[in-house]
Amino acid sequence: MVVTEGSAFAHLDPTYRRFVALPDDERIAWIRADRWIGFDQSGVALARLENLLTYPPRDRMPCLLIYGDTGMGKTKIVRKFERDHPPKFSQTTGVDHRPVVVAQVPSEPIERDLYRELLASMGAPAMTGGTLAREKDICRSLLRTVGAKMIILDEVNGMLAGTFRQQRIFLNAIRFLANDLRIPLVCAGTDLARQALLTDAQLAERFEAFHLKPWQNDAAFAGLLKSFERILPLREASDLISGEARERIHKLTSGVTARIFRLIETAAEDAVRSGKERLDADSFGDNLVLPLVSMTQTARRRGKPVQQRVGA
Repeated sequence: MVVTEGSAFAHLDPTYRRFVALPDDERIAWIRADRWIGFDQSGVALARLENLLTYPPRDRMPCLLIYGDTGMGKTKIVRKFERDHPPKFSQTTGVDHRPVVVAQVPSEPIERDLYRELLASMGAPAMTGGTLAREKDICRSLLRTVGAKMIILDEVNGMLAGTFRQQRIFLNAIRFLANDLRIPLVCAGTDLARQALLTDAQLAERFEAFHLKPWQNDAAFAGLLKSFERILPLREASDLISGEARERIHKLTSGVTARIFRLIETAAEDAVRSGKERLDADSFGDNLVLPLVSMTQTARRRGKPVQQRVGA
């Protein structure tokens, strides 16, 4: 298929019109690929991260907690920020300078594992047989060597998997790193992450909390759906912002970002396979195999009773 200039695919952003010419299997692969779509809350979060990155060193550095329900885009925001500040190799020193060091909190809050995760994120070889003090010193030294200006710890809520004593030691360890290096600390996780940090009054005092809230069926939500209309390589103009389409999408996903993305991607894939080539309210009907949508809504659509959780 040849894409011609003019208004043939005027419903798409010019940057994305060329993808319409791809064969169906390649268009589906493109739809499935991971990509960044900015939205209001993510923009604010990224701006706050940028502000922290340029903060001058001081004895008590400000810190940031980004928290929200699973699927609200915390990790995507962190990875986007990391991509915006990639490591740069220095020919003079032979070192990759990393302004942003991102690590995932280990599955159990063990201090040694924290240092190992940070070392791995900086490309350091695995250590075996060293003492805890030795690994701590090497981690601090390497963070200085690479010129780290910010540490980001993702999935901080995992800290609650440990005992109270492990949590205290772990929180002391991350507070020590922030104090010793005089750089901001950013944590990301669910609401449990906020609860975990609140158990340390000294640490919690430094953290500004940024809550990623579920989408409401409002103008911002319509703007997000319009973004999809402009980039998905479908050959006909879609209508995702009609009242009926917006209501269906919001109801099926409960306003959770990851569910919204996956649902629209699945519907777009179905539109390519069926030859419909557009999305509208009917694209989210009972015939669509629903991915990652609200389990409550899925059960209701299929006529199954919804079992209430204990303690709900």
